[in-house]
Amino acid sequence: MPRKGANISLSSYDDIFETDESRADSHLEKVQKIPISELVPFKNHPFKVVDDEAMLRTTESIAQFGVLTPLISRPLEDGGYEIISGHRRAHAAEAAGLIEVPVIVRDMDDAAATVLMVDSNLQRESILPSERAFAYKMKLEAMKRQGVRTDLQEKGTSAQLGRKLETADLIGQDTGDSRNQVRRYICLTNLIPELLDMVDQKQISFNPAVELSYLTPEEQQHVIEAMDFTQAAPSLSQVQRLKKLSQEGGCTLEAMQDILGEVKKGDLERVAFKSEQLRKYFPQSYSPKQMQDTIIRLLEQWKKKRQRDQER
Repeated sequence: MPRKGANISLSSYDDIFETDESRADSHLEKVQKIPISELVPFKNHPFKVVDDEAMLRTTESIAQFGVLTPLISRPLEDGGYEIISGHRRAHAAEAAGLIEVPVIVRDMDDAAATVLMVDSNLQRESILPSERAFAYKMKLEAMKRQGVRTDLQEKGTSAQLGRKLETADLIGQDTGDSRNQVRRYICLTNLIPELLDMVDQKQISFNPAVELSYLTPEEQQHVIEAMDFTQAAPSLSQVQRLKKLSQEGGCTLEAMQDILGEVKKGDLERVAFKSEQLRKYFPQSYSPKQMQDTIIRLLEQWKKKRQRDQER
């Protein structure tokens, strides 16, 4: 006779006859077909999805063979799914005319989803400095929210000599970047968009860009004006001087123009003109590139004329 008040658990028909294999299978992730219209990009996704030559090749491949690697997403509270991995595949599939794509759906919190999103994209061959910068920053913040241990001993070192790993170390381990390099990339996120675009386009080198990130937004805007005025990109030593002037409160536009206008060691063999020296010869609408192209074209005509004169 059962005790009074005892809890009696009744098993369902399915529970009674469920096998170990079926129980294990129920916990496996399954690939689902989900309409592209129900997929939304990851919030603040740092990696650009552009219609370049690589995207064209991906689109052609998907049109012929379909999406071979499933996307990874997580369900949203208001409906739909947020893409964690596979933004480029989703874009290419839509361009190829597909209506739905294979997706693995996972329940993940913000921090875990961010780490997976960053890690899955950092494996790409070509990554812009701005993409790596914001990806590192997002992963750093996510790992801190997760409470990742940073008191771990570095592998291969003794307890006496080894340094303690920081979150930046853990981020760099997967990509081969040192702790300091991870931090330097994150510094780039403090650049104004115009300067960061110049870094991506290799108009400004990485090391000078890191130092420029310590200037105020207003000073950074003046850097762009000084670059246009002098038609020169700042060197590392020049930017370090600008950074010191900023700390002292004397980083004015005029000071920037003077510093960037100096002849660099590698420019001793180069003939340079300031914008105001040439601007009077061209329409106001002409960009520096148009001015340069016009000058080269006129010089070519002058060279040919000289050759004809010498042949007479």
